[in-house]
Amino acid sequence: MNWNETLIKASSVGYLMTEPVTKADKEAGLLSKTAQKHLLEVYVAEKYGRKKDISTKQMRKGNEVEDEAIKFLCNYKWLDENKYEKNTERYSNDFIAGTPDVIAVDADGIDIYDVKSSYDLWTFTGNILDKIDNLYYWQMQSYMWLTGAKRAYVVFCLLDTPFGIIEQEKKSLLYKMNVISEESPEYVKEALKLEFNMTFADIPANERILFFSIERSEDDILRIQHKVEKAREYLHTIQELHTNFNK
Repeated sequence: MNWNETLIKASSVGYLMTEPVTKADKEAGLLSKTAQKHLLEVYVAEKYGRKKDISTKQMRKGNEVEDEAIKFLCNYKWLDENKYEKNTERYSNDFIAGTPDVIAVDADGIDIYDVKSSYDLWTFTGNILDKIDNLYYWQMQSYMWLTGAKRAYVVFCLLDTPFGIIEQEKKSLLYKMNVISEESPEYVKEALKLEFNMTFADIPANERILFFSIERSEDDILRIQHKVEKAREYLHTIQELHTNFNK
């Protein structure tokens, strides 16, 4: 394997950018444990073609409502939804690769929009008091580097949960309640409450979308390049350790 040509996914760059816990490791320029753990996954994926199959109900909803979320964004921002549909082009340079959700080009330049669909009202409103997650920050810096954009937005949307997921949650509720049937009054009451908590048509559109604006930072882009170089060195180290482990 030629690890010097390995491209790090934009969505994973944030793992590399985490800082080591100890001052000594920071001063030595070592990668953090988080970065090292992620690079083990990169090693397995690149060398053996295997990836962890991780699926949660939150991820399932995000995938199923992605197109709807982009349409919701376009309607809110008065973007042409026929022009700014889901981007499918994969961008890459000598260090990273990624596929931004929406690339909006106008007279002012290029804007990147990355849509995140919240699972419920609690996870959505939880973003109001928080700063943008570091993983998202570095993902947006990566997208701006790849596309030449000067500005990026992480957009949290709150959309109705797909029918299939609601039904799955109802089945789980039925099992947990251990009632006679779906017609049991206590189950019917809780099932209606569950469905109400997973649909949001009663909430105004402007209260179901949050924009986090991120400006391009050339200094941080240089830091990404440096970390990718460090990551490639570490991938070489993993391979050497693995190859010689039993000698």
